[in-house]
Amino acid sequence: MAASAGAEVLVGLGSDGDLPVVEQAAQEAAGHGRPLHLVHTFDWHAAFAAESVAAPRDAAESLITRAAQLAHQVEPGLTVRAEIVESAMLPTLIRRSETAFLLAVGDSGMAGSGQCVPADTPAVQLAARADCPLLVVRREPPPQGPVLAGVDGSPSSHLALRWAVECAAKREARLVALRVVENDEDTDALAEQLGEALARHIDRNTGVPTECRVVRGDPAQVLIDTSRSAQVALVAARGDEPGRAMLGAVAQSLLYHSPAPVVVVRGLAEMPLTGPAARPTRDQRP
Repeated sequence: MAASAGAEVLVGLGSDGDLPVVEQAAQEAAGHGRPLHLVHTFDWHAAFAAESVAAPRDAAESLITRAAQLAHQVEPGLTVRAEIVESAMLPTLIRRSETAFLLAVGDSGMAGSGQCVPADTPAVQLAARADCPLLVVRREPPPQGPVLAGVDGSPSSHLALRWAVECAAKREARLVALRVVENDEDTDALAEQLGEALARHIDRNTGVPTECRVVRGDPAQVLIDTSRSAQVALVAARGDEPGRAMLGAVAQSLLYHSPAPVVVVRGLAEMPLTGPAARPTRDQRP
């Protein structure tokens, strides 16, 4: 996928509980110089089942209006487009993700629920099937901590690291690149490799303070624990470059259990990022 220069930050709105998504998505759109597109889907079957057909439609209009107003309050100069689509949310967002710069949704109540999360939860389905990076926003605001990037050495994880550098630069935040290894791996050698990879992605964003960590342990648990103090955590959809409908165990665990917003990165192999970090790395060259 190659996102056009005008590709939007797309927001899927389901209910009032998704208004925190609008706030964070507006900030992301403004930071990357992208327009914001708010989408709420309307189900006529549910409307006809209600006591009044007009009431659900009025509620949809109210939600999309308040969302657009919130986006303008957060980022007054932002270009915002709001739309009600008479279709199911999941297929609509998957289709729209093919031309989006970033897709943002709520976490469907996953964070802190302590419950077993069904695989058909919308945020999980979108993380597996969307064709652009997915931002999953929590209902509680994150701390003003660092940007966290999970790296496992795969080409996909280096693309996630590339996005994380851009994210940290736009947020004026510190970047922590974290690799979790097995007991028999050489941490010194891997730390050197991680530092070299990060240096390639930094490019002219030299003002971004960075930290490389290589630790032993369970990758999912270490990333979840570290993410508790992060303002956002980024990870590739899966280390071995999957197609759609595939999501790695670490990405799933972060979605289910991290209290921080999570960006699941996919669809970047041909997509130039804005700004000086856009130069291809060796992992991307033919």
